[in-house]
Amino acid sequence: MGRLDELDLSAKLSKDEYEKRLYKAQRRLVELRLDLAGLLEDPELGPGVLVVMEGSDAGGKGGAIRRIVQPLDPRHYRVSAFAKPTFEEKRKHFLWRFWKEVPGLGGMALFDRSWYGRVLVERVENYATKEQWTRAYDEIVQFERNLVLEGVVIVKFWLQVSPDEQLKRFKSRENDPIRKWKLTDEDWRNRDKIDLYTDAVEDMFEYTDHELAPWHIVSGEQKRWARIEVLETLIRRIEEGIGSYKKPIPDDDSFV
Repeated sequence: MGRLDELDLSAKLSKDEYEKRLYKAQRRLVELRLDLAGLLEDPELGPGVLVVMEGSDAGGKGGAIRRIVQPLDPRHYRVSAFAKPTFEEKRKHFLWRFWKEVPGLGGMALFDRSWYGRVLVERVENYATKEQWTRAYDEIVQFERNLVLEGVVIVKFWLQVSPDEQLKRFKSRENDPIRKWKLTDEDWRNRDKIDLYTDAVEDMFEYTDHELAPWHIVSGEQKRWARIEVLETLIRRIEEGIGSYKKPIPDDDSFV
C-alpha cells in the first residue's frame, strides 16, 4: 500500500472552524515572516523559506498559495510558477532554472510546481530518458540538502484529490469562462494515465522524502481542510527552522 492509499480524504472543516483557524494562522504567519526578515525585536535575518507546492491537477495548489500570501506584504515574498522548460532551459541542467528563484537568508519564495517535474511528467511522458529521471532522485535530494544546510527551510507539499473530485473540478472550470483557462488538454490526457502518474508519485515519495526536507501529503478533497493544513504545517516548520538557522549575514572581510 502506498502513501496515497493511506491518506484520509474524508477530512473536513466547518466554515466557522475554518475561518477561526485561518485568521489565527495568517496572523501568526505575518509575525514569523517579519521575524525571518529581522523586522521585529531581533534584527538578525532568519533562514530563507521555500514552499514547494505539488499535487494532483486541480488539487488546490493555487488556492493554498493564495491563503499563504494573502496577509503578507507583497515585498516579502515571491511566487514562481513553472511549466514545461523553454528551449534555452532545456540546453542546461534541469535544476538550473530553479536555482535563480531560490530565496536567500530572510527571504521567502513559493514554487507552484518545481524540479519534481523531472520525475513526474517528464518520466511519464518520456520527455526524459529513464537514465535521466532515475538519476534525478539523488540529484534532487542532494540539491535540497545543500540548500537546507546553507539556511533554507524547504517545505514540500503534495495536495491529493480523488479522481471523482478532480473530474468535478475539471467540469466546473470547463463551464466557467473566468476559470476555463486553468483547464488544458494536457489535464485531460493526464487523467488517462492516472496509474502511471500514481506510480511516479509513490516513487517520488520513496526516494526524495528525507529528514532535511520531508514531504507533507495533504488531502485536497475539501479545500477548507487543505488550506488550513498547509498553513499550520508551514507555520510549524518555520518555527522549527528559525531557532536552528537564525544568523547574521557575514561582513565582507569574513570571506578573506
